[in-house]
Amino acid sequence: MEPVLHPPTLRQRILKLIYPVVSLAGKLVSSEKRSQSNVNNRKPATPVYNLHIQLNDGSKIPLENFKGKKLLVVNTASDCGYTAQYDGLQKLSAAYRERLTIIGFPSNDFKEQEKGSDESIAQFCRINYGVDFPLAKKSKVTRGEGQNPVFTWLSDPQKNGWCENQPRWNFSKYLLSEDGTLTHFFDTVVEPLDPMVIKAIES
Repeated sequence: MEPVLHPPTLRQRILKLIYPVVSLAGKLVSSEKRSQSNVNNRKPATPVYNLHIQLNDGSKIPLENFKGKKLLVVNTASDCGYTAQYDGLQKLSAAYRERLTIIGFPSNDFKEQEKGSDESIAQFCRINYGVDFPLAKKSKVTRGEGQNPVFTWLSDPQKNGWCENQPRWNFSKYLLSEDGTLTHFFDTVVEPLDPMVIKAIES
């Protein structure tokens, strides 16, 4: 049986067209509000490599598998004004494949902007943005009952060593070093190919 195709909706096509305007507005936000970094190089109290992720095909993979490469964790959504950031994420993944792994965590936490099934989300990302980096099973990324354990770790300074930022909106970004230290938090408005992100990856 051939897979059922899920073409982009009219809303998704419009959001993709208006993204340049959304992106321009984001550049007006001060750099202090756009990102935070682990300036004191604080190590995590609890290793992130103790955790695993459930991929959107139902399989599980330990984060320990990514040791030795930088890791960019991003909460994503298909019906958001920032959804076109998938394009930048894929370009970033292709450019730095040898040193970086990107993992997308689809979530419906913000204004129900990710209502699709795991299958339809994966297909949407492949067809529209050529995404080939791992996508996790759709989950809750904000604090509260049912929060994905990876995002519990990312937003709890008692676990990660310093950062208390939970996702403020879709496409918040967390960068981890090759040894599992959380080094940067980038707000939604920071594009994947922003010089700040590139510099952090290359450092």
